Amino acid sequence: MLYSKIEGSGQPLLILHGYLGMSDNWKTLAGQYAEEGFEVHALDLRNHGRSLHSDIFTYEAMVQDIIEYCENQNLDKIDIIGHSMGGKVAMFFATSFPEKVEKLIVADIAPRYYRPHHQDIMAALNAVDFSKKPSRAAVEIIMSEFVPDFGTRQFLMKSLYWAAPGQLDFRFNLEVFNLKIDNIGEALPENAIFEKPTLFLKGEKSNYISEKDYPEIKQHFPNATIEIIKNAGHWLHAENPLAFYDVTIAFLKK
Repeated sequence: MLYSKIEGSGQPLLILHGYLGMSDNWKTLAGQYAEEGFEVHALDLRNHGRSLHSDIFTYEAMVQDIIEYCENQNLDKIDIIGHSMGGKVAMFFATSFPEKVEKLIVADIAPRYYRPHHQDIMAALNAVDFSKKPSRAAVEIIMSEFVPDFGTRQFLMKSLYWAAPGQLDFRFNLEVFNLKIDNIGEALPENAIFEKPTLFLKGEKSNYISEKDYPEIKQHFPNATIEIIKNAGHWLHAENPLAFYDVTIAFLKK
């Protein structure tokens, strides 16, 4: 069973974080959606946050996790917001179970295949030797050698926790990610179609979605609109949360 943070009441809205993220990344936005009449379920996907760790790390498995979660929570018709890897999960889910999804929002990811491109981040994470019981400050110093961007490091540091007194660790399943990272780039199957209202959001400074992707987006999601979030890169919901919220709530309320 997936770990979740639930707040509000009304139309169920599932929020799916990106690779190496967790539900906590969406705390502020989740609260705002709840205030607007949504029952918000911010999930930790498998091998992330407080959810199950498993050697199986595929989109098929993550979709099955969400189906089981919806059944357990008695959720029939849902809206979904998914960012990056979570956006891919949302696409796989909506095209596999279109009867369960009313509206779909995909943040800064296209349906196509992506080559592995997290090498610096993975090198930083693997450079941390928790057997030496480093402090939080020491962990950040180690990672800064590989990841100079402060914002990216802070994002990764959010998954640090005290596994035992004096013993830090990452909440995500780094061992499995090292083995299965290629799975994250998987493309949506050619015949996967979702015809209900869909919103794709692209960060203005991000290269995850380009105009070349628009025809493929429309092929899989014929009722899709594509909007650009100004002054934001790949973490568009964190870099420009006001614009992200305004665009998404307008779509969800329409």
